[in-house]
Formats: sequence, structure tokens, C-alpha cells
Amino acid sequence: MKLLQHRRCLHGEAMCRGVMVAAVPTRLSFPARLKMLAVRGEYWLARTILRDVYSNDALITFNTHAFMEDPDFQRAYERGAKALGDMDWYQWHWRVHVGLWAAASASKLEGDFVECGVSYGFLSSAIMEYLDWNSLEKTFYLLDTFTGLDPRYVSAVERESGALETSEAHLRDGLYVDSVDSVRANFSEWKNHRIIVGAVPDTLDQVDAEKVAYLHIDMNCAPPEVAALRYFWPRLTPGAFVLLDDYANRGREEQRIAMDEVAKELGVMVCTLPTGQGLIIKPAA
Repeated sequence: MKLLQHRRCLHGEAMCRGVMVAAVPTRLSFPARLKMLAVRGEYWLARTILRDVYSNDALITFNTHAFMEDPDFQRAYERGAKALGDMDWYQWHWRVHVGLWAAASASKLEGDFVECGVSYGFLSSAIMEYLDWNSLEKTFYLLDTFTGLDPRYVSAVERESGALETSEAHLRDGLYVDSVDSVRANFSEWKNHRIIVGAVPDTLDQVDAEKVAYLHIDMNCAPPEVAALRYFWPRLTPGAFVLLDDYANRGREEQRIAMDEVAKELGVMVCTLPTGQGLIIKPAA
């Protein structure tokens, strides 16, 4: 079970509609690849012993995962995986399914899309492919340091738990993106997106969207996530979707507690998802 709990550290390949995307190098270290193979083996064993289960990304369930047979999902997932380069070492189908559902629902609302914590751009790439992004009159704002955690915005509890050391190790191992150049190449096929480099909350005022329909928060530490939710809440369209990537993951209690406190102040509740995500839908005024 310890390996299951590490799946956040181990977050298919396609050419979509004949458009070749610039190659993005994958630089997983040898130890990281070994750990990834060990985790894959654990999930494979669960699928072998328990027939017809979904087993990946810290989730084992007997419930149907028929969405994986949907050609539109497959196309979007493969495009997202292409952001990683030579292999899909995320294997997070169900989380992407949730993200695609939230994004598709949000696409019918007034407002732009924002992602705080982009890394290689897997989920946002999948969403843009799924929604045929160039056909929408929306802008996708993509915010990240692209160099791991900023020490200024790590809580004392997270610092004591080794969050900065983990971030540095993930950068060395290739689990975190370490350059914005490959990310720019990954998104080059789409218009109406803005890549904003720097730490949240410093860069939040560079998002000039008056209304936001979809907000994805995945920064792996509490202070910038709280800042992002507070900043964008007044701009969220009624019915807008807020997806918290780390909310229910083991070892992320600091983020969960912090987001629960903010949600209570805002008069909403976070729905805990078995994927490890948290979901907020902004109520009508």
C-alpha cells in the first residue's frame, strides 16, 4: 500500500487530426523509472487478481470504467499523454475523465479557463483536444513556476514534512517539469492560451479574465492554492467548476484542511472524490 500512496509522484502517445506536436523530452531518472515500474506492477497484480476492476493512480474500484472505451476520451487522453514525451507515466485515466467532464460542462458557461499548476500540461492538453479549443471563444490561462515549488510560498508544516526536498528531487528525476520551453512547444498548436511563468500569488494579476468558468488548482502546497481560490472566487461564473487535484490525497492534509477553511468562509463545501480530487461548483448568487 505504500507504493499506492506514492502514486502522486509517478504521475500513450498520439498525433491528433494530422497535426504533429513538437516533441517533448521525457527525462525520468533511472530510479524514478524503477519506482514507476514497481507501482505499475502493483496495479497490474490487482487487475489480474480482481477481474474487471479499474486499478491505477491510487484507485481500485469494481465500478464500471466504460468511459475509457469512448473514442473521444481516448483521443483526448492520448493527446494529454503526449505532453510527457515517450511514455504515459501518469496513468491517471479517471482523474482526466473527471477533468474532461468539468471542462466540458464549464465550456457551456460564460468565462475563461484557468489552471494554476500546469507542469508538463497533460490535463490541459487533454481538455483542449477534447473541446476542440480553437473553436471556442475562450482563453486558457496556464500558470506555473515551471521550476517546482517556490520556497516563499510553502507553509511551515509542509516545510517540516520535506516538501521542498521532495520538489527538488522531483525536478532532478523529471517528475516535475523544469523548463517552460517544452511546455510552450506542447501548446503551440492551439491559439487563445497564455502561459504565465512565475509563482502564485505573484502572477495572479496577469490573468485579465473578467469571468472564469473553469479553475483547476494543482500546486502541491497550501498557501498558493488558497490564494488562487480566494482571488478567482469573485470572478467565477455561477455554476463554474473548481477542481482541486490534491485535495484528498494521502500526505496532502495541509492542503485539504486549508481549502476546507476557505470553502467554509465562502459558504460552500468541497466534494471529496475517490480519485483524490476535490470538486466545488459555485452556487448561483
